Amino acid sequence: MRLKITLLLALCVVLFNFSKIPVKPRILVFTKTSGYHHESIAVGAPAIMKLGTENGFLVDTTSDAAKITESNLSKYSALVFLNTTGYMLNNYQQADLERYMQAGGNFVGVHAAADAEYDWKYYGRLVGAYFLSHPEQQEANLKIVDKNHPSTKGMPDVWRRKDEWYNYKMISNKIHVLVKIDESSYKGGANGDNHPMAWYQNFENGRSFYTEMGHTNESYSDPVYLKHLLGGIQYAIGDNKKLDYSKATTVRVPEENRFVKTQLNEGTLFEPTEMSILPNLDILVAQRRGEIMLYKHDTKKMKQAGFLDVYWKTHTKGVNAEEGVLGLKTDPDFAKNHWVYVFYSPSDTSVNRLSRFTMTGDTIDNKSEKVILQFYSQREICCHTGGSIAFGPDRTLFLSAGDNSTPFDEPGKKAYNTHAFAPLDDRPEFLNHDARRSAGNTNDLRGKILRIKVKDDGTYSIPEGNLFKPGTEKTRPEIYVMGDRNPYRISVDQKNGFLYWGEVGPDAQNDSLETRGPRGYDEFNQARKAGFFGWPLFVGNNYPYRPYDYATGKSGAPFDPMHPINDSKNNTGLRELPPAQPAFIWYPYAASPDFPQVGSGGRNAMAGPAYYTDMFPKATRMPDYFDKKVVFYDWIRGFIKLLTLQPNGDLDKMEPFMANTKFHNPIDMETGPDGKIYVLEYGSGWFAKNKDAGILRIDYNSGNRAPVVAAVTSSKGYGAVPLTTVLTVKATDPEKNKMSYVWNLGNGVTKTTTLPKLTYTFTKKGNYNVSVVAKDEEGATSESKTASILAGQDSPDMKAKVAAIKANAAGKALVMSLDCAACHKVNEKSVGPAFTDVAKKYPNNAASTAHLMKKIVTGGHGVWGDVDMPAHPNLKPADTKKIVNWIYSLK
Repeated sequence: MRLKITLLLALCVVLFNFSKIPVKPRILVFTKTSGYHHESIAVGAPAIMKLGTENGFLVDTTSDAAKITESNLSKYSALVFLNTTGYMLNNYQQADLERYMQAGGNFVGVHAAADAEYDWKYYGRLVGAYFLSHPEQQEANLKIVDKNHPSTKGMPDVWRRKDEWYNYKMISNKIHVLVKIDESSYKGGANGDNHPMAWYQNFENGRSFYTEMGHTNESYSDPVYLKHLLGGIQYAIGDNKKLDYSKATTVRVPEENRFVKTQLNEGTLFEPTEMSILPNLDILVAQRRGEIMLYKHDTKKMKQAGFLDVYWKTHTKGVNAEEGVLGLKTDPDFAKNHWVYVFYSPSDTSVNRLSRFTMTGDTIDNKSEKVILQFYSQREICCHTGGSIAFGPDRTLFLSAGDNSTPFDEPGKKAYNTHAFAPLDDRPEFLNHDARRSAGNTNDLRGKILRIKVKDDGTYSIPEGNLFKPGTEKTRPEIYVMGDRNPYRISVDQKNGFLYWGEVGPDAQNDSLETRGPRGYDEFNQARKAGFFGWPLFVGNNYPYRPYDYATGKSGAPFDPMHPINDSKNNTGLRELPPAQPAFIWYPYAASPDFPQVGSGGRNAMAGPAYYTDMFPKATRMPDYFDKKVVFYDWIRGFIKLLTLQPNGDLDKMEPFMANTKFHNPIDMETGPDGKIYVLEYGSGWFAKNKDAGILRIDYNSGNRAPVVAAVTSSKGYGAVPLTTVLTVKATDPEKNKMSYVWNLGNGVTKTTTLPKLTYTFTKKGNYNVSVVAKDEEGATSESKTASILAGQDSPDMKAKVAAIKANAAGKALVMSLDCAACHKVNEKSVGPAFTDVAKKYPNNAASTAHLMKKIVTGGHGVWGDVDMPAHPNLKPADTKKIVNWIYSLK
């Protein structure tokens, strides 16, 4: 017994002493790059590993963003971003990195780490600044301003070295600068006397260190630089404390398949424009050509609730304009007063009119109309109506109105040479080519967002805080925001009153800075107070246009955003305008360097709701992840983005939402009284009754999810009978439950298996569409797409035929995945030509193929009509050719 006790005590002593042995710190070096830093990464990562070996810490390296997850990051004392660039992390990884820092994690950024994640401002604060520009590599003098830090201890006062020297923007005022660069010692500096090169900061519950140096390969064999980098890493590791995730405040991103697109109605709507969710979850929908439709929540059916006689096409040619029923919104107290507000274009007079109607039962009573306000709209040639209605938290009504100006040359008139840039032509015969008469006119309600307070009798008052006080000469007091081209969908934050809108921008695909001005940009805007937002003198980030003499072709000096002047002969308002406000988010047809995740292609920015979870029932609302986020979406690109804001309202993060779900040109998004998000889909085609137009609801599933099922594949898709084939389906269950499979063989036969595979023999000739339903242990099911089996088809040409079908299917799939379907249909003309008409026009030869491939990549105008076809500069040549080949197949 004594021996056992002695051994036990000895073991306890050993374990106690072992527990006192310090655990070596472990760091993760992340090296993902979309730029040109591959060589410096290739030499830099081994150099850091060597530093770790020599200085007592462990080093792992990866370029795989999937390693930036909570479970993996919890292993590391510090995270090093080595010359990382671009859009590196998805929204799941971004949230987990934020949580890592909040839990006490530490960060080191090296050189190009500042050239990344521009639409995730948290990252910019974490690094301390964003890259702006750099001159060519050259020697320069660095000034050591703080030698008390491990990264600068023992360094000389002046450190002369060669590197690639960054200029910075958005430099944080919370960083402690260690090293500055002397801009007089080299060419190309842009930050002046206070040009930081290395710094550190306490960040969240951890530490952050950044050094600008480290672009050149030679840096990683330079003992002075390596000592500097080592000191930064050692500072970040600190006392190697354990992470405490109880301090993390960022909510982890729910898996995408927890959000479900529930289709409420499809195929019955004809050009829907705006909707309003009623207290009983019925939904009113405005249709541009006059109908007001009502979706009944209890019966799941659509019916007509009203009709307005509206102007919706030009009288001269019978073609579509953009006017009609433009917007609709129910009163905040609809349950009591049953009031419905409609913005529309009456057929008998050239105005756009805001009216209030009373809804009796399921019917809009036209006799109850009270005209609230109306203003002149020049007709006969399009465009830009705006037309969205929204209420603020204090019952103020906001109404958007477009600039009523055309971006196109008029038929029969000499080209006025303004296509795609700002329309500034004040010659008498080109009145509708001058947006200064409307959007830039303080005495006109077009090209504005109005803000009024409607009284019970249908009149209105002007709330405090509009852009111009009542009685101000040459102004309209209803104006809240001016300088808008086409503010098509608006939304108001129900807690702080911030106004959001999507601004559909001009069409120029390239800058013409010496003559006209910038290329076109769409904008997502935020107004915290009244203001002038630039159009037609500025666009995007206050990029200025130039005055232009259309008779002589001469250009003037660019407009000044701080002192904008409206000198148009058609201006009836103030000459001196308020300072221009830059856009909140802006993006061109091409890829955006400022907001890279919006992609490229056609663009139609829209504003969805600002969401607060505490305003809705807990049982039905969206998850906490949605709290305080603002929805931004694009009609033609089909994406939905969620915006996280800083406390003052500045953008903090943009992230995709349901990125792998297809939306058919969403034209309105609203939050229902149940806290769910409702989406109105216009459908894939302009001015048409689209089969994919409809209403859907986004539901959140916090429990068991159905299996995810891919298409069925077959080992043999055709051949003589009897045809034996092995059918396989790839299915995964999110909860990793066991699954069973019910196969529908397309011939009336079903088979059930416990494995995702079935061997079957077709004995009769025919074309069989095979599908499978995967079912998990809790009964949730999902069905695959069908696979076609051609039994009895074994001619010599079959293999070539099947190959051609697959190739054409690949081209069609590309078309459907892009924004092409918004402008083109297969057999019908939309704003662009039918694909079949393109196929008829061009012979299948090398010259035509090259021409069409170029059109797809660079965009086009004028061959089939006035509407610009957007560019797709990021398409690979092989994919572009697949699209052209599919078009040829339509012959």
